[in-house]
Amino acid sequence: MADWRLDVRDGVAALACRKVPLPAHCFHLPVRWLAYLSSKKETNVTPSTIPAFGLGTFRLKDQVVIDSVSTALELGYRAIDTAQIYRNEAEVGQAIAASGVPRGDVFITTKIWTDNFAQKLLIPSLKESLAKLRTDQVDLTLLHWPAPGQPVPLEETLGALMQAKAQGLSRLVGVSNFNIDYLQRAIKLVGAGNIATNQIELSPYLQNRKVVDFARSQGIHITSYMTLAYGKVLQDPVLGQIAKQHGASVAQVALAWAMQLGFSVIPSSTKRANLESNLQAQQLELTEDEMAQIAALDRGGREVDPKALAPVWD
Repeated sequence: MADWRLDVRDGVAALACRKVPLPAHCFHLPVRWLAYLSSKKETNVTPSTIPAFGLGTFRLKDQVVIDSVSTALELGYRAIDTAQIYRNEAEVGQAIAASGVPRGDVFITTKIWTDNFAQKLLIPSLKESLAKLRTDQVDLTLLHWPAPGQPVPLEETLGALMQAKAQGLSRLVGVSNFNIDYLQRAIKLVGAGNIATNQIELSPYLQNRKVVDFARSQGIHITSYMTLAYGKVLQDPVLGQIAKQHGASVAQVALAWAMQLGFSVIPSSTKRANLESNLQAQQLELTEDEMAQIAALDRGGREVDPKALAPVWD
């Protein structure tokens, strides 16, 4: 990766490669952006800021996602997770608008796709997402992947994301799929208090302890996706025995385990029965021994690892 520097010239901050004189290979930011990048001011983000339980919409399209979101809201879900790359923001927005649930009662998360990481693209793309979602502001906007191979430096992308927050387009901002190195770089740029969450793959089979421990040490909340490991954990005998003891489903046990560790979860489903059952995981409390049994299931079972997008995992 190139060695970057920040320079201020004629009232703008410029980021350029140290080996290349300005203005070649640089982008320019208003000085007020530089303040966002260097600020360490805490924003009082706490785990309670982000709902512990929500609905994921990955791979759900068209009427399927409309029905899923509509049913979830009817059942009492109040957090919905979507993304630009899911290509379902318009349908999610349609379902929320038609639900009768006040917009202020629904926590909406979307994610900026890597194609929109450049300064000139990020905010326009987020405004397009807002239009599709039928809202003036989302509650949380994440950078979807670090995408180490893409040419836009993290400084530029985080600068644009912080400007989006300053403009009121997103109440909170954060990251997704960041390893420790990327978290450290982001913290150096904007401060840990401006990173509301790191949304990562996390399940009984992939417990991601290094990233979790580092995030916790910095006060950064963790959101778990793929908590059921594409359904693989549903056949686990240890989880099955715990579920039997509680008169619960294995999915409920896995979700309760994650929430009991302080993580938010965003399981998805297209079936009303599963949506309702998943929601009830919030009432399940596991014993210390059961939590220890689940901790022992970790085997590095990663399900999502796109080579062009993922960092070097810890």
